[in-house]
Order: sequence, then structure tokens, then C-alpha cells
Amino acid sequence: MRLVATTSVEEGALLGKAIYNDKGQVLLNVGARLEGKILSRLEEFGIDYIYIKDPDTDDIIVRNSISDELRVNAIMTIGDTFKQIQLDSKVSQTFVLEKSARKFKKLISDLLNELQRSKELLNLLSDVFLHDHYIFSHSLNVTLYALAIGIEMKLTPKELEQLGLGAILHDVGKMNVPEEILLKPGKLTAEEFQVIKAHAEDGFQMLRNIPTVPLIVAHCAYQHHERLNGAGYPRGLKKDEIHLFGKILGVADVFDAVTSNRVYRPAMLPHEGLEILYSGSGSLFDTKVVDAFRRAVAIYPVGLTVMLSDGRKGVVAEQNPGLGERPIVRILEESGRKVVPYQLDLESNLSLMIVSCDTIIKYEYAANY
Repeated sequence: MRLVATTSVEEGALLGKAIYNDKGQVLLNVGARLEGKILSRLEEFGIDYIYIKDPDTDDIIVRNSISDELRVNAIMTIGDTFKQIQLDSKVSQTFVLEKSARKFKKLISDLLNELQRSKELLNLLSDVFLHDHYIFSHSLNVTLYALAIGIEMKLTPKELEQLGLGAILHDVGKMNVPEEILLKPGKLTAEEFQVIKAHAEDGFQMLRNIPTVPLIVAHCAYQHHERLNGAGYPRGLKKDEIHLFGKILGVADVFDAVTSNRVYRPAMLPHEGLEILYSGSGSLFDTKVVDAFRRAVAIYPVGLTVMLSDGRKGVVAEQNPGLGERPIVRILEESGRKVVPYQLDLESNLSLMIVSCDTIIKYEYAANY
């Protein structure tokens, strides 16, 4: 199957990977024919990329980073807690968070078990779910990215548990932000941006006195928008004034924000998100954290069409563990002409590199599709 921009899918294409809602129910199953109304609805729901069937790549397998069951459980656990916080008074918010801490710790343990058992690089673009609130999915995605970085940096089990809890709760302060500001499709005013920025301190204040939550978790909410050069908020911390967890969450938060659809802009592809991290490495983001992220995450997802430095064109067929930028590519074209498909491993062909990506593809569908 191939990864394609939803806006470029031709009518008659067949869906290669099912689309779910946040309760785990299938909204559109594998093999569904993608007609005009369906494609329009997918775009309205903010789905920028989908997998479709393609005769040249139909045997390429796209694996979920975590099981569907665990993802649904995680989203529901986060969603139920955050919705309750949004509705309750500040006194009740503390009670809700204290009560939920045990559930979150169990959830982090389950996520760690699946991430550590898997030999695949983390690829969240392959998990196509519709959510009723982006903060719930964002909180889960940031947790997965942060844990993947933490595993790569060889943090201890205790540190990983604390990092995971800090990641799940890093945006809890946004539950105090009015939805008309939080979900505003246009540019925020200066006053609205100040309201948004307050979520870091609000989250810290919510979490700092909860007995079942380590203080470092509160500082994760406090520090995830701090930057090495002091340009971040709310305190303008610099370099070693920022805890390692704050540095990790800064990278995970920005990457998920730019590679996820938002009401005010479409999602970037992972390699484009990585370029943002690279451009800020050493000034905004910790270089060691960015490097660990690069090793842990699939920068070129399976199914993505890529162009190599020698002009050959193909589709990412497999990932090489620890080498997100050097996957195995199924070559389909040479010098603009179709060839009998063959695999090329960029790990053992160091003179070659990916120079561009494409999600706008023209397809000829075989009769059996």
C-alpha cells in the first residue's frame, strides 16, 4: 500500500488501512472505494494522509506502533479525565487528578511494554483515528514520542514512568482555556495568546500538590515550552535550568504539533517536522534529545513515495531499527521509467540518500482491486 495525501486521491481508489473513531469502531474499512463524498468527509475531519491499495506495493505491511485496543483505552482514559477536569472546580480538579494518577501509571506501563517489545521505529502517521478533541490524541502522541526518546536515551524504569506521566499531563492546564480560543481557526490576538500561554503555569499549579504525582511531573507541565536560548515560556529558562524531561517534552510536543492536523493548518510529513527540530537543534532544542528522537522515530513512514539522490523513485518498504533516515526502499522507477520492482537497503548503500518525498500519486488500478 501507499501513503497518499487525501487531497490527491483519485476517485475509485481503494482504502488500504482502516480508519477508526476514538472508541475503536471502524468508520471506513480496508477495501472501501473512495468516492467524492467520502474523500470530502475525510478532509473535513482533518485527515491529511491515508493508505490506499496499489498493485506494486500491496504486499508492503504497515504496522501500528501500538495495538488498536491500547490506543483506544489510552484515548478514553485521557479523555474522561480531562473532560472531568474541564467541568469541575479547582478543588475538584485536584481530586480527579489524584484519583486518575493510578490509571495513568498503569497506562504508561502498558505503553512501555508494547514500545519495548516492538522492533519497529515509532510511526504514528499509520494510526488513522478520528478524535473528538485534539488534546486527547496530542497528549497520547507526545507520551509515545517522549517514551521512545527516553528508551533510546536509556532512562531507568522509574524515570520512564515519571516522564510518561509528565507527558500525559503536560497540557492539562489547557482544560482551563476557553474552547473558542483553544480551537480558533485563525490567528490568535496578543491577548488570546497570553491566555494560551497560561496553560503551562496552570498545569503546574494543578499538579504540584497532588500526593500521588511526583513533583517532576508538575515541572513537565511547567517546562515543556521552555527553550535552551531562553526564548520559551513561562519563565524564560535556559540550558541546564531546564530539566531533561522538559527538553524531551519540548521536542515531542513540537514534532507532534507540526505533524498533526490543526484547524489553522494542515499536517506536515515526519521528515518536514524533523527539519524544524534540526533547525532549532542547539539553540531551541537539546541536540542529544533531537538525535535520540531521530533514531527512535520513522522519519520516512512505510508506504511513502521517495526520490533518491541518483534519480531512482520508489516506496519505503521497511524500516531499519535506529536508522529512521535510511529505510529499505522498493524501487519502482529509474530515469522516469517503470522497472520490475526491487528492494534497495539504504543502510548498506551509504552513497545514496532520500532527497524528496511525494504523496501526490497517479494510479492505474488493477481489475482485482
